[in-house]
Amino acid sequence: MDLHHVPTIHPSSVYMQVITHPLYSSTTINNDIALLKLSSPVTLTPRISPVCLAPSTINILPGTRCFTTGCGRTATTTSPLILQQTGVPILSPAVCRQIWRQSMITDAMICAGGAGSSSCMGDSGGPLVCERSGVWSLVGSVSWGRISCDTRYPVVYARISQLRSWIDTTIASN
Repeated sequence: MDLHHVPTIHPSSVYMQVITHPLYSSTTINNDIALLKLSSPVTLTPRISPVCLAPSTINILPGTRCFTTGCGRTATTTSPLILQQTGVPILSPAVCRQIWRQSMITDAMICAGGAGSSSCMGDSGGPLVCERSGVWSLVGSVSWGRISCDTRYPVVYARISQLRSWIDTTIASN
């Protein structure tokens, strides 16, 4: 059930340090986030651009279609060479808890997908982005889901808005 692994880093973006959330639990997969401190700035291009971090006050309504990207398993290949993108609907916490069991879903998690498309093995750590009024925000980071990658089931993402305090404090002190 756990899609967990270290994400692939582009060779031109060598990182010096991986900073994991101090309250991460491998048992519950809660607080499933890490920050990478790069050894040099990323060169922005028309194909490489930053995304805003979701504010702690963001409210993404269930049914909102957001997008996730990755080079994880697809229906036809285990490791596509081209970055894949798919639209996934956000689920309410209540519906997510019904699907995954009440005790498994915490406030630091958000569910999306389950409508014929999802993240899969190899996408872990990848982005879940949503657009509002022309601004794209990073709402989640691929965390876990069904090992079979069944697209009828949603994937669970680390909820950036709930982790903003740690993210902001960590960035400020590093």
